[in-house]
Amino acid sequence: MRNPVLNTSNTQLLCESPGEYLNQVSNSEIFELNSQTLEFCRHIAGSSKIAAIALVDNYSMKTLNERTIHEVMLVIHNFQPRLMSYVKTVNNKTIFVFAVDQWIFERDVDRGFLGEAIASKLIFHYLTLEGYGYLHENEVALKKRLTLELLENLVVNFPELTHRIRILPQYFMYEVFSNRLRVFPLLAYNLVNLTSWLQDEQQSLSSYNQALKQLESEEKISISNGYVTITKKFIKQCQDPKIKIINLSKNMPRTLFTAIFGVLPQLMNIVSQNTEIFLKTQKIIWIRQPDPICRFIDPQKYVFFQTAEGLVSLSDKIDMKGFAQRVILKGQGGNVEVKPIGGVLNDVYLIDAFGGGVETKVIAKRFKDWSGLKWFPLTLWSFGAKSFAVSGQARLAKECAISEFLLNEGFNVPKILHVSNAERIVFMEYIDGVNLSEAIKKVAMSTDPATLKEVLLKIERVGEILAQVHSHNVTLGDTKPDNVLIKQDGTIFLIDFEQATKVGEIDKAWDIAVFLYYSGHYLQPFHSSAKAEFVAKAFINGYLKDGGSPDDIREAGTPKYTRVFSIFTQPPMMRAISDVCKKTELTAGEVHG
Repeated sequence: MRNPVLNTSNTQLLCESPGEYLNQVSNSEIFELNSQTLEFCRHIAGSSKIAAIALVDNYSMKTLNERTIHEVMLVIHNFQPRLMSYVKTVNNKTIFVFAVDQWIFERDVDRGFLGEAIASKLIFHYLTLEGYGYLHENEVALKKRLTLELLENLVVNFPELTHRIRILPQYFMYEVFSNRLRVFPLLAYNLVNLTSWLQDEQQSLSSYNQALKQLESEEKISISNGYVTITKKFIKQCQDPKIKIINLSKNMPRTLFTAIFGVLPQLMNIVSQNTEIFLKTQKIIWIRQPDPICRFIDPQKYVFFQTAEGLVSLSDKIDMKGFAQRVILKGQGGNVEVKPIGGVLNDVYLIDAFGGGVETKVIAKRFKDWSGLKWFPLTLWSFGAKSFAVSGQARLAKECAISEFLLNEGFNVPKILHVSNAERIVFMEYIDGVNLSEAIKKVAMSTDPATLKEVLLKIERVGEILAQVHSHNVTLGDTKPDNVLIKQDGTIFLIDFEQATKVGEIDKAWDIAVFLYYSGHYLQPFHSSAKAEFVAKAFINGYLKDGGSPDDIREAGTPKYTRVFSIFTQPPMMRAISDVCKKTELTAGEVHG
């Protein structure tokens, strides 16, 4: 961040861009005002040592001769009032000084002791009058902590996605900036010259880059080709419950009560005085809208996800027809049809694009937030057995992350072609196949042994594939036969990973139970339980053949899971499947024999 320094020994203003600042204001006015400021600050400090003095008009880029208020932060060693405000008028200009004890200031930087009420002044542009090295060190420390907190939030909110995203450093700067605007929207009304700040982006990023280098040396992130990625080591640390508790409590030091009863009244006094002075000395145009540039800063445009078509920004906003025209037809024109093809908790569409004599099909899935009546039946249904990802954002992240992981591991899954995070839409490869539930229905209706054998072999193969998925410590969450597609050549594809997980609670028995008991649903109501046993044994044989655990099979047969699926699968089918699961040791012996 640009940080001109006033060298008080020879009263010269030193700038990183020589002459740039001096051209804006009168030299004599700068020197007089700054000299008065320094004198006033030294008077306030008395015999105490001054750690730093800085002009912190952090929400205005006005030149000094435009300012009515000259805001100053004064950091003093062993400052007994701890926190105090002072006002002085010089040549029709108001010098407003925030005086803070050095210990308090450093705790605010280190852990948000005052909610960053003082430390946050280092987030924006400031002009150092004294103590440049001290302020710069604390600025980097503050931005390192805030950057680390943003990384932790990404890991906690999107654990499957975080190690696959690519982040440009601008994300951290603008996300920190945007967070301040959300807390205090009036900042937007005083960002007079944000354009110049954005144009000087690399200079503003310098302290963030230093903070990122420190995080890289601590193996929390890695930096390659300008992109930041979160390391697996750091992701694992964030998953430790102890680390989460520490993160929640780190802003509550033992001296909290001291802060409330000793420092907070002074802080409120400062805010009150500040408001009063602003009302008296500044003209506030309340009907003025925030700077349009400020409104359109989207930090997510600096966060990217890898798709089959390359990196896609999470801020990308494109609808279905727009995707077809831009990505499929490459802007060459053609006909596009968008047809809804199902979805209860989500909207699923088939995009059919015709151009240049070629037909291209793409599946688009829009993730809706589950709330209210949509969510309550699911909670009630699976209570005690399974928890679900609810928000559209979380489910979209899981879909993308697990799909990409499985694809890279050699599994047959649809390729992710594009992601419109803003619209909560994932565009993926169209797989021309029939779902396995149709094949299971054939088992229910057919008496032909050849048909039965053919379907059971497919089910056994699905058991093998699921065991392979589980061997990578991944569970899919929704493994019903409808989510298994079989192409005409016999290739089996897995789809629908919005409830999948690779971290945290890995419930393999749930995946097994979903597949088996849903299969039983398709065999009812007029057929003997013998066919349910055939289906269960075929799946279990495949699962065990590829290294699946008998313990997980037996677990799937317990009441914890059978009670969940008994709502839509007839009791005879449930009992037959459950009994096969419980007798897995015999089944395992048959397989390995």
